[in-house]
Amino acid sequence: MTPVFRTEPEAAAELEAAALWYEARRTGLGVEFIEAFDSVLARVGRWPEIGHRVPGLPSDVPARRHPVARFPYHVAYLDWHGAIRVLAVAHARRKPGYWFSRI
Repeated sequence: MTPVFRTEPEAAAELEAAALWYEARRTGLGVEFIEAFDSVLARVGRWPEIGHRVPGLPSDVPARRHPVARFPYHVAYLDWHGAIRVLAVAHARRKPGYWFSRI
């Protein structure tokens, strides 16, 4: 059974902004970023516990993150009651934890 994905509006905006930024650097690179993001979702959908637990959160908050191949981003998500909430599409080196309030 494929889980339902719910993407937070802020995460969708982050995905779009990053894809547009990459596309402006090189034609097709934004599409490659989206494809890499989709690949993360496919893996997470199949194995929700594949991501690493997010450090800095209370132990009772099961948020995880998974890197986006080839790009300095990760997808932060929460497997909650049969749905996977995409909390952030976050740059790996900028403002760690800025999205914690979305939980």
